[in-house]
Amino acid sequence: MRRVVVTGGSRGIGAAVASRFRDLGDDVIALGRADADVTDEAAVTALFARIGRVDVLVNNAGAAVSAPLARTTLAQWRAMHDVNALGAFLCTRAVLPGMLERDNGRIIVVASTAGKAGQRYTAAYGSAKHAAVGLVRAVAAEVAGTGVTVNAVCPTFTRTDLAAAAVDTIVARTGRDSAEAEAALAASAPLGRLLEPAEVAFAVAFLAAAEAGAVNGQALVLDGGGIA
Repeated sequence: MRRVVVTGGSRGIGAAVASRFRDLGDDVIALGRADADVTDEAAVTALFARIGRVDVLVNNAGAAVSAPLARTTLAQWRAMHDVNALGAFLCTRAVLPGMLERDNGRIIVVASTAGKAGQRYTAAYGSAKHAAVGLVRAVAAEVAGTGVTVNAVCPTFTRTDLAAAAVDTIVARTGRDSAEAEAALAASAPLGRLLEPAEVAFAVAFLAAAEAGAVNGQALVLDGGGIA
C-alpha cells in the first residue's frame, strides 16, 4: 500500500485527489491549513519527520490573487510565491531523499495554465506558478534515471473556491450575473467549460502510476488544447 500525502487536501482539487487515491486503495494523508503551514521550513521538516515514508507527494496547496501589475502589492507577490512555489520546494525537499534511497517515488505539483503562459492581471500568481513548473523540471533532471519522477499538472479554471472567487470578481467589475461571468471564465480556454476537480485528480493519479515511470519533468496541460 502506497502512502500518499496531499497538501491542500481538504477541499477542491486536493480533496478530489485524496479521494481518488483512497479509491485506489492507498493510505492517504490529506493536509489542510490547520495541519501544516507549507511555507514554514521548520514546520514542514517536523511534519514529514512524523509522517515517515512517503511514496507519492502531491503539492496542491496554493492560493491565487488577481490584480494589474501596478496595483500588485509586495505582500501579494510574496504570498503567492510562498504558497505556490516555496511550499512545493520545501515539501519536495523533505521527501526526496527517502524516495531516492528507496529508488521509488512520485512527486506531482498542481500548477496551472498560468504556469505555462502569461495571462493578464496575474503577475504574482503566474510568476509563482511558472516557478513551480521550473522547480519540477529542475528536480526531474536531478532524478532522471532513477525510480523517482517529478511532474506537474496545469489545469485551466477548475470548479473550486478559487474559480468561484474569480466569478465574483467578474460580477463585481462588470455587472454581469454569475452565469454570464462563469461563461466568460470558461471561454478563456478551448475546453469551453470549467474543469471538474475529478478530472485533475485523474491526471494526478496517472502521473503517480507505476506505469508512468517514463514520464518525468512534464507539465501536463488540461485546457482542451489551447497551450502546447
